[in-house]
Amino acid sequence: MAVNVRELAKKMAQDPGITSGHRLCAGCGPAIVMRHLMMARRKPTVVVNATGCVEVATTIFPYTAWKVPWIHNAFENAAATASGVVAARNKLVRSERFADDPDVEMDYDVIVVGGDGGTYDIGLQSISGAFERGDKFMYVLYDNEAYMNTGIQRSGGTPFGAWTTTTPVGRKIKGKLAPKKPIVDIFVAHKIPYAATVSPAFWVDEIQKFRKGLENMPSFIHAFGVCPRGWRVAENETIEVAKLAVETCVHPLYEVVEGEYRLTSVSKAIARNPSKKKPVSEYIKYQGRFKHLLKPENEKLLNELQRQIDERWNELLKKAGEY
Repeated sequence: MAVNVRELAKKMAQDPGITSGHRLCAGCGPAIVMRHLMMARRKPTVVVNATGCVEVATTIFPYTAWKVPWIHNAFENAAATASGVVAARNKLVRSERFADDPDVEMDYDVIVVGGDGGTYDIGLQSISGAFERGDKFMYVLYDNEAYMNTGIQRSGGTPFGAWTTTTPVGRKIKGKLAPKKPIVDIFVAHKIPYAATVSPAFWVDEIQKFRKGLENMPSFIHAFGVCPRGWRVAENETIEVAKLAVETCVHPLYEVVEGEYRLTSVSKAIARNPSKKKPVSEYIKYQGRFKHLLKPENEKLLNELQRQIDERWNELLKKAGEY
C-alpha cells in the first residue's frame, strides 16, 4: 500500500522517533536513513540496534536521540534479541494478560538496525536463523561499507578496490581485492516475503519500501549509507554520491516480493534506456578511498570494478525479467 509522505512528514514533526542532537557525523548518510525509517512507522515500534555508528552516536550515556523503545545489542546477536522481543509480544497477545489495560500497547512492530559489520559478517548467523524461523521483524542494513565505528576496517560489504585501514593502498596491493557480498540475494534465498534496496537520494522510494517491509515481515532492507569520514567525501556531497551510486548501478534500486525481482524508480528507467547508465568513474571521483583507481597505472583495477558492477547489473536484469 502506498503511503502519503506529506502526511508522514507532518506526523514526524509531532512524533519524530529520532531527534536531532545526536553525534553522528555531519553529512552522515545513515543519519538521514534513520529519519526516513522513523517516518515510515505505522504503529508503536521497538528498535533493536546492533553495535555500530548509529548505536554509539545516538545513545551516548546518559543521553539518547531515540523517542521509541530501543535496545542495544552486540554485533552478533541483534537479530536474536529481536526474535525474543517478537516471541514475548506474541506470547502476551495470546495470553490476553493485558487485554483490559488501556495503558499497555501490545500491537507493535519490531525493527532491527545494523551496519555492514553486524550484517555481512558478525551478525550473519543470527539474521539467518531468524529468517529461517520466519520471525516477524524488519531488518534494516545501513551500509557504509566498512567498520566505521572502530577505525574504518574492511568488511564483507566493502567494495573491490576500496582503501580501508586494513586494505591500504601500496605499491603491490591496491585496496580491497575481494568483491562485495551479494547480501540481498543471500537473504532472499531464505524465502522471506520482502526485500529491497533503498537510497536516501530517492527518499520517497525509500519510505515506501520501509512501509512495505513493515507490512510484509520478515523483511530485509539494504539502505545505502554514505560515510564522509570513511569514504573521504565532502560533507555536502552525501546525497550526490548516493544518487550517483544508483545512476551507475553500484547500488541499483529494486525489490523482491515473494522471490520475484522488480526494478524500481531510476533503475527501471536505466534498464529501459541503457544510455542513462553512468560509468563508475563518475561515482568514485568524489571519494578519496578510490582516488588511486583514477591513476593511469591502475586502469586495470578500475576496469575490473566496472566489470563487476556490469556483471551484477546484468544478473539483476535477468532476474527482473528485463531481458
